[in-house]
Amino acid sequence: MIKEFLRRFIRPIDPWLLLFTFLVFLLSCIVLYSASNQDMDKISDKFTFLGVALCVMWVLASMPLQVLMRLALPMYVIGVLLLVAVALFGSTSHGAKRWLNIGVTKIQPSELMKLALPLMLAWYFHHFEASLNWKHFIVAAVLMVIPVGLIMKQPDLGTSLLIAAAGFYVLFFAGLSWRLIGLMVLAGGGLAYVVTHWNLCIHILREYQCQRVATMLDPMQDPLGAGYHIIQGTIAIGSGGLLGKGWLNGTQTHLDFIPERTTDFIFAVFGEEFGLIGNIILVLLYLLLIIRGLSIANNAATLFGRLLAGALTLTFFTYAFVNMGMVSGILPVVGVPLPLVSYGGTSMVSLMAAFGILMSVGKDRKLMKA
Repeated sequence: MIKEFLRRFIRPIDPWLLLFTFLVFLLSCIVLYSASNQDMDKISDKFTFLGVALCVMWVLASMPLQVLMRLALPMYVIGVLLLVAVALFGSTSHGAKRWLNIGVTKIQPSELMKLALPLMLAWYFHHFEASLNWKHFIVAAVLMVIPVGLIMKQPDLGTSLLIAAAGFYVLFFAGLSWRLIGLMVLAGGGLAYVVTHWNLCIHILREYQCQRVATMLDPMQDPLGAGYHIIQGTIAIGSGGLLGKGWLNGTQTHLDFIPERTTDFIFAVFGEEFGLIGNIILVLLYLLLIIRGLSIANNAATLFGRLLAGALTLTFFTYAFVNMGMVSGILPVVGVPLPLVSYGGTSMVSLMAAFGILMSVGKDRKLMKA
Protein backbone atom coordinates (compact mmCIF):
# COMPACT_ATOMS: atom_id res chain seq x y z
CA MET A 1 0.00 0.00 0.00
CA ILE A 2 2.85 2.40 0.85
CA LYS A 3 4.53 1.62 -2.47
CA GLU A 4 1.30 2.32 -4.33
CA PHE A 5 0.87 5.61 -2.46
CA LEU A 6 4.44 6.68 -3.26
CA ARG A 7 4.00 5.67 -6.90
CA ARG A 8 0.86 7.79 -7.22
CA PHE A 9 2.55 10.66 -5.38
CA ILE A 10 5.61 10.63 -7.65
CA ARG A 11 3.78 9.89 -10.92
CA PRO A 12 2.93 13.53 -11.83
CA ILE A 13 6.49 14.76 -11.16
CA ASP A 14 8.91 15.27 -14.05
CA PRO A 15 12.26 14.07 -12.61
CA TRP A 16 14.43 16.19 -14.92
CA LEU A 17 12.62 19.44 -14.17
CA LEU A 18 12.78 18.67 -10.47
CA LEU A 19 16.49 17.76 -10.58
CA PHE A 20 17.55 20.93 -12.42
CA THR A 21 15.36 23.02 -10.10
CA PHE A 22 16.98 21.53 -7.00
CA LEU A 23 20.47 22.15 -8.38
CA VAL A 24 19.65 25.83 -8.99
CA PHE A 25 18.07 25.98 -5.53
CA LEU A 26 21.24 24.61 -3.90
CA LEU A 27 23.33 27.24 -5.69
CA SER A 28 20.87 29.89 -4.52
CA CYS A 29 21.26 28.82 -0.87
CA ILE A 30 25.05 29.00 -1.15
CA VAL A 31 25.06 32.52 -2.61
CA LEU A 32 22.21 33.74 -0.36
CA TYR A 33 24.16 32.67 2.73
CA SER A 34 27.00 34.95 1.63
CA ALA A 35 24.80 37.78 0.33
CA SER A 36 22.83 37.92 3.61
CA ASN A 37 26.01 38.04 5.75
CA GLN A 38 25.50 34.42 6.82
CA ASP A 39 21.93 34.96 8.02
CA MET A 40 20.52 31.48 8.66
CA ASP A 41 17.02 32.90 9.07
CA LYS A 42 16.98 33.79 5.37
CA ILE A 43 18.14 30.26 4.49
CA SER A 44 15.39 28.84 6.69
CA ASP A 45 12.85 31.11 5.00
CA LYS A 46 14.16 29.96 1.62
CA PHE A 47 13.44 26.32 2.51
CA THR A 48 9.98 27.32 3.77
CA PHE A 49 9.27 29.07 0.48
CA LEU A 50 10.47 25.96 -1.36
CA GLY A 51 8.17 23.72 0.68
CA VAL A 52 5.13 25.85 -0.14
CA ALA A 53 6.18 26.14 -3.79
CA LEU A 54 6.64 22.36 -4.11
CA CYS A 55 3.14 21.79 -2.73
CA VAL A 56 1.70 24.21 -5.30
CA MET A 57 3.76 22.54 -8.04
CA TRP A 58 2.55 19.06 -7.07
CA VAL A 59 -1.11 20.13 -6.97
CA LEU A 60 -0.89 21.63 -10.47
CA ALA A 61 1.17 18.73 -11.79
CA SER A 62 -1.49 16.30 -10.52
CA MET A 63 -4.30 18.31 -12.10
CA PRO A 64 -5.59 16.98 -15.44
CA LEU A 65 -4.89 19.33 -18.32
CA GLN A 66 -8.62 19.43 -19.08
CA VAL A 67 -9.22 20.99 -15.66
CA LEU A 68 -6.61 23.68 -16.38
CA MET A 69 -8.38 24.38 -19.66
CA ARG A 70 -11.68 24.87 -17.82
CA LEU A 71 -9.99 27.19 -15.32
CA ALA A 72 -8.39 29.41 -17.99
CA LEU A 73 -11.35 31.71 -18.69
CA PRO A 74 -12.46 32.14 -15.02
CA MET A 75 -8.85 32.85 -13.94
CA TYR A 76 -8.46 35.48 -16.66
CA VAL A 77 -11.77 37.19 -15.85
CA ILE A 78 -11.07 37.17 -12.11
CA GLY A 79 -7.55 38.50 -12.75
CA VAL A 80 -8.82 41.40 -14.90
CA LEU A 81 -11.55 42.25 -12.35
CA LEU A 82 -8.95 42.29 -9.58
CA LEU A 83 -6.74 44.60 -11.66
CA VAL A 84 -9.72 46.92 -12.15
CA ALA A 85 -10.33 46.78 -8.37
CA VAL A 86 -6.68 47.74 -7.80
CA ALA A 87 -7.13 50.76 -10.07
CA LEU A 88 -10.26 51.81 -8.14
CA PHE A 89 -9.56 50.77 -4.55
CA GLY A 90 -5.92 49.66 -4.42
CA SER A 91 -3.36 50.56 -1.76
CA THR A 92 -0.79 53.16 -2.83
CA SER A 93 2.84 52.74 -1.79
CA HIS A 94 5.82 54.77 -3.06
CA GLY A 95 3.64 56.33 -5.74
CA ALA A 96 2.42 53.00 -7.15
CA LYS A 97 -1.00 51.37 -6.72
CA ARG A 98 -0.32 47.63 -7.07
CA TRP A 99 -1.85 45.96 -4.03
CA LEU A 100 -5.43 45.13 -3.08
CA ASN A 101 -6.40 44.91 0.58
CA ILE A 102 -8.82 42.01 1.10
CA GLY A 103 -9.03 42.29 4.88
CA VAL A 104 -6.77 39.54 6.17
CA THR A 105 -3.94 40.37 3.79
CA LYS A 106 -2.90 42.27 0.67
CA ILE A 107 -2.67 40.61 -2.73
CA GLN A 108 -0.94 41.66 -5.96
CA PRO A 109 -3.26 40.61 -8.83
CA SER A 110 -0.54 41.13 -11.43
CA GLU A 111 1.09 37.93 -10.08
CA LEU A 112 -2.06 35.97 -11.00
CA MET A 113 -1.90 37.30 -14.57
CA LYS A 114 1.56 35.76 -15.07
CA LEU A 115 -0.26 32.42 -15.34
CA ALA A 116 -3.79 33.52 -16.22
CA LEU A 117 -2.87 35.31 -19.47
CA PRO A 118 -0.93 32.45 -21.14
CA LEU A 119 -3.59 30.02 -19.93
CA MET A 120 -6.34 32.16 -21.46
CA LEU A 121 -4.60 32.68 -24.79
CA ALA A 122 -3.64 29.01 -25.09
CA TRP A 123 -7.27 28.03 -24.37
CA TYR A 124 -8.52 30.58 -26.92
CA PHE A 125 -6.32 29.31 -29.75
CA HIS A 126 -7.07 25.69 -28.85
CA HIS A 127 -10.81 26.47 -28.98
CA PHE A 128 -10.50 27.85 -32.53
CA GLU A 129 -7.77 25.46 -33.69
CA ALA A 130 -9.74 24.22 -36.69
CA SER A 131 -10.50 27.70 -38.07
CA LEU A 132 -7.58 29.94 -37.04
CA ASN A 133 -7.14 33.12 -39.08
CA TRP A 134 -5.82 36.66 -38.64
CA LYS A 135 -8.97 37.79 -36.83
CA HIS A 136 -8.24 35.41 -33.97
CA PHE A 137 -4.79 36.96 -33.52
CA ILE A 138 -6.39 40.41 -33.27
CA VAL A 139 -8.80 39.19 -30.57
CA ALA A 140 -5.88 37.53 -28.75
CA ALA A 141 -3.91 40.78 -28.91
CA VAL A 142 -6.86 42.62 -27.33
CA LEU A 143 -7.09 39.98 -24.59
CA MET A 144 -3.39 40.61 -23.93
CA VAL A 145 -3.54 44.43 -24.05
CA ILE A 146 -6.32 44.70 -21.42
CA PRO A 147 -4.37 43.33 -18.41
CA VAL A 148 -1.04 44.71 -19.65
CA GLY A 149 -2.55 48.21 -19.91
CA LEU A 150 -4.07 47.96 -16.42
CA ILE A 151 -0.72 46.89 -14.95
CA MET A 152 1.13 49.70 -16.75
CA LYS A 153 -1.24 52.20 -15.15
CA GLN A 154 -0.32 51.06 -11.62
CA PRO A 155 2.49 51.85 -12.75
CA ASP A 156 4.53 48.64 -13.03
CA LEU A 157 6.37 48.74 -16.34
CA GLY A 158 8.60 45.74 -15.61
CA THR A 159 5.78 43.33 -14.74
CA SER A 160 3.60 44.58 -17.59
CA LEU A 161 6.37 43.98 -20.14
CA LEU A 162 7.07 40.50 -18.78
CA ILE A 163 3.39 39.55 -18.89
CA ALA A 164 3.18 40.99 -22.41
CA ALA A 165 6.14 38.79 -23.34
CA ALA A 166 4.29 35.71 -21.98
CA GLY A 167 1.28 36.61 -24.14
CA PHE A 168 3.45 37.26 -27.19
CA TYR A 169 5.05 33.81 -26.86
CA VAL A 170 1.60 32.20 -27.09
CA LEU A 171 0.87 34.19 -30.24
CA PHE A 172 4.26 33.23 -31.66
CA PHE A 173 3.78 29.50 -31.08
CA ALA A 174 0.22 29.75 -32.44
CA GLY A 175 1.65 30.79 -35.80
CA LEU A 176 2.08 34.57 -35.75
CA SER A 177 3.46 35.63 -39.13
CA TRP A 178 7.20 36.28 -39.30
CA ARG A 179 6.42 39.23 -41.58
CA LEU A 180 4.23 40.76 -38.88
CA ILE A 181 6.90 40.10 -36.24
CA GLY A 182 9.44 41.89 -38.47
CA LEU A 183 7.11 44.86 -38.86
CA MET A 184 6.60 44.99 -35.09
CA VAL A 185 10.37 44.97 -34.50
CA LEU A 186 10.90 47.75 -37.06
CA ALA A 187 8.06 49.79 -35.59
CA GLY A 188 9.43 49.31 -32.09
CA GLY A 189 12.92 50.29 -33.18
CA GLY A 190 11.61 53.36 -35.00
CA LEU A 191 9.54 54.40 -31.98
CA ALA A 192 12.55 53.99 -29.68
CA TYR A 193 14.67 56.14 -32.03
CA VAL A 194 12.06 58.91 -32.20
CA VAL A 195 11.45 58.85 -28.43
CA THR A 196 15.20 58.99 -27.71
CA HIS A 197 16.14 61.70 -30.21
CA TRP A 198 13.09 63.95 -29.82
CA ASN A 199 12.85 63.86 -26.01
CA LEU A 200 9.38 62.31 -26.10
CA CYS A 201 10.03 59.78 -23.34
CA ILE A 202 8.36 61.89 -20.67
CA HIS A 203 5.13 61.97 -22.72
CA ILE A 204 4.99 58.16 -22.99
CA LEU A 205 6.52 56.88 -19.74
CA ARG A 206 6.66 58.11 -16.17
CA GLU A 207 9.59 60.35 -15.21
CA TYR A 208 11.32 57.66 -13.14
CA GLN A 209 10.94 55.17 -16.01
CA CYS A 210 12.59 57.60 -18.41
CA GLN A 211 15.35 58.05 -15.84
CA ARG A 212 15.96 54.29 -15.79
CA VAL A 213 16.37 54.19 -19.56
CA ALA A 214 18.73 57.19 -19.48
CA THR A 215 20.71 55.59 -16.64
CA MET A 216 21.12 52.36 -18.61
CA LEU A 217 22.54 54.34 -21.55
CA ASP A 218 24.92 56.33 -19.32
CA PRO A 219 25.03 55.28 -15.64
CA MET A 220 27.91 57.69 -14.96
CA GLN A 221 25.59 60.71 -15.35
CA ASP A 222 24.45 60.05 -11.77
CA PRO A 223 26.99 57.61 -10.24
CA LEU A 224 25.84 58.08 -6.63
CA GLY A 225 22.12 58.15 -7.44
CA ALA A 226 20.20 56.50 -10.27
CA GLY A 227 23.32 54.92 -11.77
CA TYR A 228 24.64 53.46 -8.52
CA HIS A 229 22.95 50.06 -8.85
CA ILE A 230 24.22 49.39 -12.38
CA ILE A 231 27.75 50.65 -11.65
CA GLN A 232 28.18 48.51 -8.54
CA GLY A 233 26.66 45.46 -10.25
CA THR A 234 29.05 45.67 -13.20
CA ILE A 235 32.05 46.30 -10.90
CA ALA A 236 31.18 43.21 -8.84
CA ILE A 237 30.71 40.94 -11.88
CA GLY A 238 33.85 42.24 -13.56
CA SER A 239 35.99 41.93 -10.44
CA GLY A 240 35.05 38.26 -10.12
CA GLY A 241 37.23 37.43 -13.12
CA LEU A 242 37.44 33.84 -14.31
CA LEU A 243 37.23 31.93 -11.03
CA GLY A 244 35.79 34.54 -8.67
CA LYS A 245 37.06 35.82 -5.33
CA GLY A 246 35.77 32.79 -3.48
CA TRP A 247 32.71 32.05 -1.40
CA LEU A 248 32.18 34.62 1.41
CA ASN A 249 35.12 36.68 0.04
CA GLY A 250 33.30 39.15 -2.19
CA THR A 251 34.54 42.64 -1.30
CA GLN A 252 31.77 44.55 -3.10
CA THR A 253 29.28 42.31 -1.32
CA HIS A 254 30.61 42.40 2.22
CA LEU A 255 31.57 46.06 2.18
CA ASP A 256 27.92 46.83 1.37
CA PHE A 257 28.50 48.35 -2.05
CA ILE A 258 25.94 46.11 -3.82
CA PRO A 259 22.33 47.23 -3.20
CA GLU A 260 19.47 44.71 -2.96
CA ARG A 261 22.09 41.98 -2.89
CA THR A 262 19.76 39.23 -1.62
CA THR A 263 17.00 39.97 -4.15
CA ASP A 264 17.27 41.77 -7.50
CA PHE A 265 21.09 42.07 -7.54
CA ILE A 266 22.03 38.66 -6.17
CA PHE A 267 23.54 37.80 -9.57
CA ALA A 268 26.22 40.43 -8.91
CA VAL A 269 27.13 38.63 -5.67
CA PHE A 270 27.24 35.30 -7.50
CA GLY A 271 29.42 36.70 -10.29
CA GLU A 272 31.87 38.32 -7.87
CA GLU A 273 32.38 35.22 -5.71
CA PHE A 274 32.21 32.48 -8.35
CA GLY A 275 33.42 34.34 -11.44
CA LEU A 276 32.80 33.51 -15.08
CA ILE A 277 32.94 29.75 -14.44
CA GLY A 278 30.19 30.00 -11.81
CA ASN A 279 28.07 32.15 -14.12
CA ILE A 280 28.46 29.60 -16.92
CA ILE A 281 27.35 26.79 -14.58
CA LEU A 282 24.26 28.76 -13.55
CA VAL A 283 23.41 29.63 -17.16
CA LEU A 284 23.83 25.97 -18.17
CA LEU A 285 21.39 24.88 -15.46
CA TYR A 286 18.92 27.48 -16.70
CA LEU A 287 19.41 26.22 -20.25
CA LEU A 288 18.74 22.64 -19.14
CA LEU A 289 15.48 23.78 -17.53
CA ILE A 290 14.53 25.65 -20.70
CA ILE A 291 15.44 22.73 -22.97
CA ARG A 292 13.38 20.36 -20.82
CA GLY A 293 10.41 22.75 -20.91
CA LEU A 294 10.60 23.14 -24.70
CA SER A 295 10.88 19.36 -25.04
CA ILE A 296 7.64 18.98 -23.07
CA ALA A 297 6.02 21.61 -25.30
CA ASN A 298 7.21 19.91 -28.47
CA ASN A 299 5.81 16.54 -27.38
CA ALA A 300 2.51 17.86 -25.99
CA ALA A 301 -0.59 15.99 -27.12
CA THR A 302 -2.77 19.07 -27.73
CA LEU A 303 -2.40 22.59 -29.11
CA PHE A 304 -3.35 23.95 -25.69
CA GLY A 305 -0.49 22.02 -24.09
CA ARG A 306 2.05 23.06 -26.74
CA LEU A 307 1.19 26.75 -26.55
CA LEU A 308 1.05 26.84 -22.77
CA ALA A 309 4.25 24.87 -22.15
CA GLY A 310 6.18 26.82 -24.77
CA ALA A 311 5.03 30.20 -23.44
CA LEU A 312 5.77 29.36 -19.79
CA THR A 313 9.23 28.06 -20.69
CA LEU A 314 10.20 31.14 -22.68
CA THR A 315 8.76 33.36 -19.93
CA PHE A 316 11.19 31.69 -17.51
CA PHE A 317 13.98 32.46 -20.00
CA THR A 318 12.82 36.10 -20.19
CA TYR A 319 12.94 36.52 -16.40
CA ALA A 320 16.50 35.16 -16.25
CA PHE A 321 17.66 37.22 -19.24
CA VAL A 322 16.11 40.47 -17.93
CA ASN A 323 17.61 40.08 -14.44
CA MET A 324 21.09 39.24 -15.72
CA GLY A 325 20.80 42.02 -18.29
CA MET A 326 19.84 44.71 -15.79
CA VAL A 327 22.54 43.66 -13.29
CA SER A 328 25.22 43.70 -16.00
CA GLY A 329 24.03 47.06 -17.36
CA ILE A 330 22.62 46.11 -20.77
CA LEU A 331 18.96 46.57 -19.71
CA PRO A 332 17.18 49.12 -17.49
CA VAL A 333 16.69 48.25 -13.82
CA VAL A 334 13.09 47.01 -13.60
CA GLY A 335 13.01 45.03 -10.35
CA VAL A 336 12.84 41.49 -11.74
CA PRO A 337 14.19 38.73 -9.44
CA LEU A 338 16.66 36.10 -10.64
CA PRO A 339 14.51 32.94 -11.07
CA LEU A 340 14.80 30.47 -8.15
CA VAL A 341 17.89 32.31 -6.82
CA SER A 342 16.67 35.67 -5.47
CA TYR A 343 15.27 35.72 -1.93
CA GLY A 344 11.49 35.90 -1.84
CA GLY A 345 8.50 33.60 -1.71
CA THR A 346 6.11 35.08 -4.28
CA SER A 347 8.43 34.65 -7.26
CA MET A 348 9.38 31.10 -6.23
CA VAL A 349 5.77 30.02 -5.83
CA SER A 350 4.77 31.49 -9.21
CA LEU A 351 7.74 29.82 -10.94
CA MET A 352 7.09 26.44 -9.36
CA ALA A 353 3.41 26.79 -10.27
CA ALA A 354 4.52 27.23 -13.88
CA PHE A 355 6.70 24.11 -13.58
CA GLY A 356 3.71 22.24 -12.16
CA ILE A 357 1.71 23.18 -15.26
CA LEU A 358 4.60 21.99 -17.45
CA MET A 359 4.52 18.66 -15.62
CA SER A 360 0.76 18.43 -16.15
CA VAL A 361 1.30 18.94 -19.90
CA GLY A 362 3.98 16.19 -19.91
CA LYS A 363 1.74 13.84 -17.93
CA ASP A 364 -1.15 14.47 -20.34
CA ARG A 365 1.01 13.26 -23.23
CA LYS A 366 1.78 10.02 -21.39
CA LEU A 367 -1.92 9.44 -20.68
CA MET A 368 -2.80 10.06 -24.33
CA LYS A 369 -0.20 7.48 -25.38
CA ALA A 370 -1.57 4.95 -22.92
